Amino acid sequence: MIALKINNTKDFMTKLLVKDTFDNLYVSEATISTYNTFQINGLINKNFYTSEEPESNDSAEYSLWKKLRPFCFELIKGSKTPSFLKIIFLLATKDITTLIETNNLGFSLDDINGLVLNIKYAEGVITCITGSSIKLFTMDKSLEHAFDSYVKQFLSQNNIDFEEL
Repeated sequence: MIALKINNTKDFMTKLLVKDTFDNLYVSEATISTYNTFQINGLINKNFYTSEEPESNDSAEYSLWKKLRPFCFELIKGSKTPSFLKIIFLLATKDITTLIETNNLGFSLDDINGLVLNIKYAEGVITCITGSSIKLFTMDKSLEHAFDSYVKQFLSQNNIDFEEL
């Protein structure tokens, strides 16, 4: 687990809310405080869809940021910044598999509940905190370290300026 401070708030918010930078991440939950506090549970309600709709056949449990981003942007856009924002992103299963294989980790996909990126904006500061949830007890931190490196590389590749706290 690492904590990162984002150095350019405006640039980061543009990449988060306007561009497709984070679109391939799933959303566990989001909280946005503007004139009200809005909470989004990213868990897909499969009962909402009929069996004919493609969404009903999607194996994903959570919504992609790509689908929720426009709604979140609508809540935030304007001349005032939100007083608070928190988004909990989940790494896609295929990306977890790639991370395991690329780093030759001693974990299987069945061992992992999820790899999480928490983004929080409060008091003018954006922090990103990584997290991992593993189904078994282990002292092996290789998955956690590989995910930390993955997040730092992702931010760097997208020209997001950050510093480790």
